[in-house]
Amino acid sequence: MIRVDAIWLATQPLDMRAGADTALARVVAVFGAARPHHAYCFTNKRANRMKVLVHDGIGVWLAARRLNRGKFTWATEVHGPQVSLDTEQWQALVLGLPWQHVGQASTISIV
Repeated sequence: MIRVDAIWLATQPLDMRAGADTALARVVAVFGAARPHHAYCFTNKRANRMKVLVHDGIGVWLAARRLNRGKFTWATEVHGPQVSLDTEQWQALVLGLPWQHVGQASTISIV
């Protein structure tokens, strides 16, 4: 099991031909550094493919996911260059569900 303490989305798309070194370079450019036990997620322009880079403290893991139908609901640049997700939001995202209304984001604080 790979330990992941924080999950981050990059709002700019990544070329899905990118390997671990290219994805790691993008993580450093967008997030400043690849921190141990953090996952960094990227999508392509069509948002039907995702790559996740995880730094486990020793090396990096690079995983890919492709949706056969539909697309991932992704953050836009309006949210800034990076967005943090909690576990519930992550689980919704990988299923292609609208994660922005799950977990803490669904809290109503103004009536």
